[in-house]
Amino acid sequence: MNQLIKRIPIISTFIHNTSYQDACDRIAYWARNNTSCYIVAANVHVVMMGYWHRGYRQILNNAGLVTPDGMPLVWAMRLLGIKSQTRVYGPDLMLEWCDRAAKMGIPIYLYGGKSSTLEKLQANLKQQFPNLIIAGTHSPPFRPLTAAEEAEDIERIHHSGAKVVFVGLGCPKQEQWMARQQNKLPAVMVGVGAAFSFHSGEVSQAPRWMMNLGCEWLYRLSREPKRLWQRYLINNPAFLFLFIWQLLRTTLGYTPVGKASKN
Repeated sequence: MNQLIKRIPIISTFIHNTSYQDACDRIAYWARNNTSCYIVAANVHVVMMGYWHRGYRQILNNAGLVTPDGMPLVWAMRLLGIKSQTRVYGPDLMLEWCDRAAKMGIPIYLYGGKSSTLEKLQANLKQQFPNLIIAGTHSPPFRPLTAAEEAEDIERIHHSGAKVVFVGLGCPKQEQWMARQQNKLPAVMVGVGAAFSFHSGEVSQAPRWMMNLGCEWLYRLSREPKRLWQRYLINNPAFLFLFIWQLLRTTLGYTPVGKASKN
């Protein structure tokens, strides 16, 4: 694909000026050409993880595509000049691609989550997209994999014939896993975080009106306060401070707004 899209720096992470259609077009192109690459759906938590951890930041900035998964990133991109930017939310991108894959006959693979989650997810996807080819699923253990186990997983996915792999391991584990598999697995890997739990029906999503207002984090915090309080109550204020500083520097001409990226 030769179409140029901009990469906009948000604090220390580059986010692409993309859309659901553009992202699916790129996935289709890469899948047809057996390109080994990965896609990150970035929200404030992902961007701040990149800010705090240089190695993770490098993983993000080496991705084939980084979408604005959260409304704060959409607003940030608009303030930096991409006025028409819309949200490209990981769970919705998963459904958009499943619809496209069902029509094109491109097989997918589901990697991550619990076995029970994968069973429900697979059933729900097949009900919604009857022609969708799910080449396989796998629930890896919730611990660091040995080199042999990881190699077995890659071999299993490769032999399944899947062209697109949805990875639901959570941040930062899923991005680290995808980066390790680049050039080992001839498939497009898409990190979708909590999408497996949402689309399996095990976890409820925030109402759309809350998503549109950028308050999805508040809904999730109310559901899982012990797990998420630090993520939101520390990262969100830090993001706001750092982005305001970036915006001031950009206004004064110290920081480039973005650059084109060919994918």
